Amino acid sequence: MNLKRNNMKKIVIVFSLWLSVFSIDAQNYQRIHNKAIVVDTHNDILTKSVENHLAIDENLKGKLQSDLARFKQGGVDVQLFSVWCDGNKKNPFAYANQEMDTLDAVIRRNPSAITKVKNYKELLHAVKKHQLAAMFGVEGGHMIEDDLTKLETLYKRGTRYMTLTWNNSTSWATSAFEETYKKDLTHKGLNDFGKQVVHKMNELGMIVDISHVGEQTFWDVINSTTKPVIASHSSVYTLCNVPRNLKDDQIKAVAKNGGVIQINFYSGFLDSTFEKRSAVFELKHKAEKDSLLKINPEAYFFQEFLFSKYPDEVKALRPPLSLLIQHIDYIVKLVGVDYVGLGSDFDGISSSPQQLDDVTSYPIITKALLHKGYSKKDVIKILGGNFLRVLKANEKNN
Repeated sequence: MNLKRNNMKKIVIVFSLWLSVFSIDAQNYQRIHNKAIVVDTHNDILTKSVENHLAIDENLKGKLQSDLARFKQGGVDVQLFSVWCDGNKKNPFAYANQEMDTLDAVIRRNPSAITKVKNYKELLHAVKKHQLAAMFGVEGGHMIEDDLTKLETLYKRGTRYMTLTWNNSTSWATSAFEETYKKDLTHKGLNDFGKQVVHKMNELGMIVDISHVGEQTFWDVINSTTKPVIASHSSVYTLCNVPRNLKDDQIKAVAKNGGVIQINFYSGFLDSTFEKRSAVFELKHKAEKDSLLKINPEAYFFQEFLFSKYPDEVKALRPPLSLLIQHIDYIVKLVGVDYVGLGSDFDGISSSPQQLDDVTSYPIITKALLHKGYSKKDVIKILGGNFLRVLKANEKNN
């Protein structure tokens, strides 16, 4: 009897110690997450809110991956809101302003919770006041309509980076999609006007974003820019060989430039087996897919519809969180910890890794990085410090 009691005592003590260690660990990663300035450089909720007539200061759980209250829950301090439309949209500049109007209205209704910031100093002030610091990132150079005056207007409204192309090329820069798949391109890379765009962005203090651009455009940017660049939502080509990801020589060039690569959370950019597994899923629902393609030929349209309709099937396709950490770790080992950050693409993606369900999930990344062996200092860099360095560098001499 005494032996049983002693054994039971030991079990209780061990279990209590385990709970204590677990509790300390939980407090530790959450404390570090709270101390860091957490920056996400790419979220598409503005497009979703306009398309679906939703307000981001409403409770959108179950509808979208983001809303104002959940940014706070996830410890997000700085959000660069993507301003996007596809290349077929008429009057894309007007549409960009419509999306910006949407956020401005939210800010007017919630001045204590969110504020638009123009520079690093204002950003720090907002963080100190526990406000979400908001900036715009225009996703696609077609939205300036070949007009540098419109570029300046977008800057004045709070745009702090522009992705030079989306999947469609502009008249002055070719995209990764078209450089890879379009066989009749007459020109690749930046033309003279494209280089003027880059120089104007440098002059304004607007960060040049090389996510989505073709390889030739990438190298033309690297050879033209006088300021550090970002990839606002891209991942590693060696680990997942899709055109939207960056090859090793590109990663090294971004590091040499002093820029930063913000890792995209989309399963198809992280997991090299995801597209094959998705193809099986799409084949199963081929009739619906074909009908949707007649409405809109872009892949994102049918994927978004089918993924939302069959959530249980889609959940099984999602890769483990460890793959996201693997992409971060790859860049760190290749060029160092100063050149990687987070660009989730939430509300612009149809699948993300397990556990990363929405914008409340960022602390899980902090925990995973600490468990991987990253120091507190390095985790703080990855969560936002590296992007803030690039933001400040682009502001110099403006």
